[in-house]
Amino acid sequence: MAVETTSRTRRKQETQPIEEAVAKSDAAFTADYLPSLPPDWKHPTSEIVYALHLIGAATLQDAHARACFDLIDETSGADYRGSSLGWHPSAKMKEMRSPELRYIIVLRHDQVCGFMSMMPTYENGEAVLYCYEIHLKAELRGSGLGKQLMHFLFEAGDRIQSVDKVMLTCFVSNKYARQFYERLGFEVDACSPRERKLRGGRIVMPDFVIMSRRTAGRVQTSSGKRVRDDID
Repeated sequence: MAVETTSRTRRKQETQPIEEAVAKSDAAFTADYLPSLPPDWKHPTSEIVYALHLIGAATLQDAHARACFDLIDETSGADYRGSSLGWHPSAKMKEMRSPELRYIIVLRHDQVCGFMSMMPTYENGEAVLYCYEIHLKAELRGSGLGKQLMHFLFEAGDRIQSVDKVMLTCFVSNKYARQFYERLGFEVDACSPRERKLRGGRIVMPDFVIMSRRTAGRVQTSSGKRVRDDID
């Protein structure tokens, strides 16, 4: 009985940082987990300046939410439609409005040109920071902004207590994206679906992979809380 109580206490202590991260205001989330997020970013070639904003799904403007949805369809709609997941607009929009999601949106004259969404959550009982989406308009691809957005993801993952890895899902058909993630240190996670052998010997390959990258360590947050200082 004492062991079970201790176990429950430990689980509560482990889950509290995730709950705290989800409950934070956008301003507090930025201050504690994304202190390096600048208000804007300049394209290295065109020198056009884009605004960067962290916004929770609950306060994301309808027009911006729709623009993010359209960008997903533009860049990944074919991958969805060609996979076992399928493309289900209503379900996707509902997912995008999940209150735990945080968006970093890239704006030019209040028009969405790119975004990344992330959620502190659990995967197989493990505390993780999950990257739900990252998409850029053609004008921003190859500019280095995608890599910069991913580094904001890593920064938040490093600073949220109890989070040991960041995760994402990638279509097998999107070889460019997978190579991009691998260059950033992502590997296929142990929970990723594996090939299946059917009766008759036919091999069925999964059409998406779940990838993960270990967080770098723990640092001091602006609230003064100490987080992990060892490196996995």
